[in-house]
Amino acid sequence: MGHLFSKNGLRLKKRTRKLQHKKKKRRNCFLQGPCMLCFLVHSNSSVLDDDGDRLEAGVNGCCHNAITGISVAHIGGVGLGPAAASKLAERYSTIASPEECSKYLLSPRELGIWEGQGRGILSAVPAKLIPAPALFRTAGVSVTVPIPVPIPNCTVDYTEMVCKRKCSEVHRCTPCKQPRCAFAVPDGGLEHDGTGGGGGEAASNSESGHCHLPRCPVPSSSSSSASASSPADGCCGGGLHMDSPHSSDSPPCCLHHYDDSQARSSDAADHLSINHLPSSILLKVLSHLTVKERCLCASLVCKYWRDLCLDFQFWKQIDLSGLQQVNDDLLVKIASRRQNVTEINISDCRGVHDHGVSSLASRCPGLQKYTAYRCKQLGDISLSALASHCPLLVKVHVGNQDKLTDASLKKLGSNCSELRDIHLGQCYGITDEGMVALVKGCPKLQRLYLQENKMVTDQSVRAVAENCPELQFVGFMGCPVTSQGVIHLTALHNLSVLDLRHISELNNETVMEVVRKCRKLSSLNLCLNWSIDDRCVEIIAKEGRSLKELYLVSCKITDHALIAIGQYSTTIETVDAGWCKDITDQGATQIAQSSKSLRYLGLMRCDKVNEETVERLVVQYPHIVFSTVMQDCKRTLERAYQMGWSPNTSNSS
Repeated sequence: MGHLFSKNGLRLKKRTRKLQHKKKKRRNCFLQGPCMLCFLVHSNSSVLDDDGDRLEAGVNGCCHNAITGISVAHIGGVGLGPAAASKLAERYSTIASPEECSKYLLSPRELGIWEGQGRGILSAVPAKLIPAPALFRTAGVSVTVPIPVPIPNCTVDYTEMVCKRKCSEVHRCTPCKQPRCAFAVPDGGLEHDGTGGGGGEAASNSESGHCHLPRCPVPSSSSSSASASSPADGCCGGGLHMDSPHSSDSPPCCLHHYDDSQARSSDAADHLSINHLPSSILLKVLSHLTVKERCLCASLVCKYWRDLCLDFQFWKQIDLSGLQQVNDDLLVKIASRRQNVTEINISDCRGVHDHGVSSLASRCPGLQKYTAYRCKQLGDISLSALASHCPLLVKVHVGNQDKLTDASLKKLGSNCSELRDIHLGQCYGITDEGMVALVKGCPKLQRLYLQENKMVTDQSVRAVAENCPELQFVGFMGCPVTSQGVIHLTALHNLSVLDLRHISELNNETVMEVVRKCRKLSSLNLCLNWSIDDRCVEIIAKEGRSLKELYLVSCKITDHALIAIGQYSTTIETVDAGWCKDITDQGATQIAQSSKSLRYLGLMRCDKVNEETVERLVVQYPHIVFSTVMQDCKRTLERAYQMGWSPNTSNSS
């Protein structure tokens, strides 16, 4: 057993004297020789004595030598010559009992001799004093006390086991990952080695928190050769197997108490952890969470997830809209730690003031998109700071900020030439002076939206049309703009979306001229304009070759307008004619029958359209969505049912 701890049991120890012989013969066995307890033996192997002569072991090489009574093969792992063997034989010939041997070996003189030679003292024990272990006992021989007993015909078993073990490969056994108290001792105790208590003792030990692990069963001599042929299945890779490995009633090994399937499933569960995914994939998963979910939920899972949630790409686009906890201090901390912020949204954050936004702007020069809807507490200081420190701004949405004036717009026009998208709806302090300065300094402007800016007139519309040729989206809802100003928009050849809602002095001729000149126009909103009639809609249907959306809510149109759309237009997909009191069943039926491109028809509060007619049209034209009060209610209820809502649960809650 001592040789098991040797890393290289195949190579003999180097001698201090230069050997005159050829390359030493290497042994093909895992063990170097018989161990100190003589459990395993080797056949036909030669060793070198101290004088350089070869000493041939016997057929078995066994320590139980009938002539000398000592191990002639190895003592302490070093070969002995004939002279040394004879001296040791004479020294130990007088020892006849284990007691005398122990007294002799433990004497100071003998300890000094063996320690000086660097050898193990147990290697000097005579073989006649060491009984053969139970591992190699043949059937029918039972030895229960450690006294020397001759074992007949054991040499054949030794040789057979060793020969089969030589050609086998020793595998190291990995202990099972399980608690110590997971093993249950059978009621009958441990029968194979004659030790262990009964069921009552096992129960008492388990209750006290200590368990006796069952020992590995020792095979009998009849099955030792069969079990030794597959050492990989043994316990701890030592060649110890059960009497019948495939028997269902045999006790399990201590290290393989659980099935292999359970071990594999536990290992698979460890490998299926989400943390084993690449960090790039985890970042993609966490990117679908909001800032609040990442900060208050995901970052608290573990340190690894916290580091992922602090990744710079999550703090490039920051959406803080609607969070009332956001204040100036938070913006300052974000700016001090995350200087690579490119987009921020603080809409409806009432705790943010000009100081916080100015600090953010001064520390984040790469900011490109800034959104702050309904932040009435902000004014020119914050927007001017953004214009001064963030020249790369391309998007500024500051709708519903009463404190903004022309000063901040002039600052944007002078410093932010890359501005492409600006929203200034319901900023009542803005005038034509600020708008003209803005559009002159931002020639790359593509989207401009104004809503109810009461001091923005035709002068601003004209400046927009002259200085921003790349405009694609224009909105002047509720502004005091007239047809003389709108006509300038015909110079915008890239115009695709035009919002002219609630323009009090808009006439049909201006609208028709815009549709004729702007060939890329795809969406036209004319809601709340009572001057728009059937003739204007007919020209729009004929001239709008790219038009897909037409909004005519509360316009002065009849069934003739709907019939003209279905007859002349091949591109319009959305028509909203809500609150048009003169629309009847005929107009709704004609446009549904004649139009090949229609996908949505808004008939909200068209009181002359019967609900029975709409129900029939829904069945006949399932590709068209009809919007009425009843149809919208049905769709809303259907979506609620699909999401799991039911009237019973609602009433009970």
